[in-house]
Amino acid sequence: MMGMVRPSMQISEDSTKNAPGKLGFWMCVALVVGSMIGSGVFLLPASLAPLGWNSVWGWLVSIGGTLCLAYAFARMARDMAGGCGQFTYAEAAFGPGIGFVIAWSFWISVWTANATLAVAAVSNLSILWPGLATTQGLPAIVAVALIWLLTLINCLGVRTAGGVQVVTTVLKLIPLAGAIMVAIWGLSTGTVIASPQPVTTTGISAAATLTLFAMLGFESALAAGDRIENPERNIPRAVLMGTAITGLIYLLACSAVTLLLPPDELARSNAPFALFFSVMVSPALGGIVALFAAIAALGALNGYVLTQGEMLLALARRDLFPRWFASQNRYDVPHRIHYLSSGLASIVVLSNYTRGLSDLFLFMVLVTTSVTIIFYLAGALASFKLVRSGRIGASAGFEAIAVIAAIYSVWAFYGAGLEASIWSLGMTAVGLPIYWFMTRSPPAEQPAE
Repeated sequence: MMGMVRPSMQISEDSTKNAPGKLGFWMCVALVVGSMIGSGVFLLPASLAPLGWNSVWGWLVSIGGTLCLAYAFARMARDMAGGCGQFTYAEAAFGPGIGFVIAWSFWISVWTANATLAVAAVSNLSILWPGLATTQGLPAIVAVALIWLLTLINCLGVRTAGGVQVVTTVLKLIPLAGAIMVAIWGLSTGTVIASPQPVTTTGISAAATLTLFAMLGFESALAAGDRIENPERNIPRAVLMGTAITGLIYLLACSAVTLLLPPDELARSNAPFALFFSVMVSPALGGIVALFAAIAALGALNGYVLTQGEMLLALARRDLFPRWFASQNRYDVPHRIHYLSSGLASIVVLSNYTRGLSDLFLFMVLVTTSVTIIFYLAGALASFKLVRSGRIGASAGFEAIAVIAAIYSVWAFYGAGLEASIWSLGMTAVGLPIYWFMTRSPPAEQPAE
């Protein structure tokens, strides 16, 4: 048993099982898996190719560290159900000031990630429609259109967005599952043999630095705590299950591509999974895999759009952000926050697309990751403090897991690089004047819905 009995746990699961306008357990799992699996994983084998078997150990390190983080957050989600996790846990442990800073930095990471995912989706679609990449200004317009399409879908209600998330999650798993099955067939029949590479501590560290980026996103369900049925039960299970499922799929699918193709050829590829299916099955499958990679990016974009509305809503309800943004439409969606967030993401796309697709994508991934890890570190430390103060239940080994999660977060922040870390800290600091102003302004009246 994990500790004390909480009044919220006495609520019957059946009483909320069919709650209208909320996500059920499997939609919650789809939100976690769908937010974690974006387009980046389809490009990762090219970076891992020179590392060979080191990549397998790198995946194990990243999956293990992320599961420690997920377990710490799952415990807080169980014992502090509801709310917006990125703000709720940090506030409970360290006060509203730190809670605001963590929530602000996480909100920034979400809408910058949306810009990145939209660009990635357009990049993959351009393989099917080359004119999309060669027509001046068209890629940026299509990327912005995708952002607003999914914003409008989310404004139609959380269950509508959840349904889209389930469908896109299933579709994006097809090429990953296909890669695993092809690898099993190839190895069992002796058709292919995994290329050997020496395993070293340096190689494992380099691989783990790359793979940690792909493990981000399990926290999406935490931000939507008030939008999920029976949150004290469904969120912890969904976070742990979704993280474990995604980690296992990544380990098997990416290792198949990384180990079963010539490293030099794979490292030069702009579409590693497309190359894998072209070599192992048929050249005709390259374009189809590109389409699924675009769907993966759109599915992750949908999950992050859903998340972006909840963060500022939690702050607005606490008078830490203008109350005007707490207004919700007839589908109980904070539409004004969605418009603000997607508007900022659109500006990022339109003003930075000339940087070059690959440079823009890599830079924004590093910044987004670095900002998110700030929240991970704060969450790991918060879980340690909350279990010590009795706010959440204690159990054997939990404090050790929380410490491992914190150490892993520090290492991951370092691995993101100096430039990305400086940018992430700078964007987080921008929120401090807002917090100072809001805490010195009189509380506003609740806006009309």
